[in-house]
Amino acid sequence: MNILKLLAVLLISLVLSACASSRSGDVYSRDQTMREMVVRSGIVESVREVSMEGTQSGAGTLAGAAVGGVAGSTVGGGRGQIVGAIIGAVLGGIAGNSIEENATKKNALEISVSLDGGKLIAVVQEMGEVFHPGERVRVLSGNGSTRVTH
Repeated sequence: MNILKLLAVLLISLVLSACASSRSGDVYSRDQTMREMVVRSGIVESVREVSMEGTQSGAGTLAGAAVGGVAGSTVGGGRGQIVGAIIGAVLGGIAGNSIEENATKKNALEISVSLDGGKLIAVVQEMGEVFHPGERVRVLSGNGSTRVTH
């Protein structure tokens, strides 16, 4: 049974590490490179720490269900193994989903910026660069995403 727990932890860890991606202002995905972005300037009005919820891609649920089903099938014999596998799969899926969401949860910043034109905007991005009220920043926007940088 200990080997099953070890396999479960390894499998879920591998799945979750494949799902992790950064939403920091200083990290670009491949799709975001080589694309034109609009650059605006402004002054930071406020910075607030917030939490960015984790992903629920379904990978954690599937991995948890698979491991739970295998672990549950070792309980009892005959029909008891089938029932154990079903219950294990359901409980494993629920646990795997929760593990995925918690493992991919990120600390983020809500940055309010007063743009030079007078408009006030707020951008939420994963922690990376440090921003302070009164600081001059750039706001880059394009293809549905916006980020604040120095």
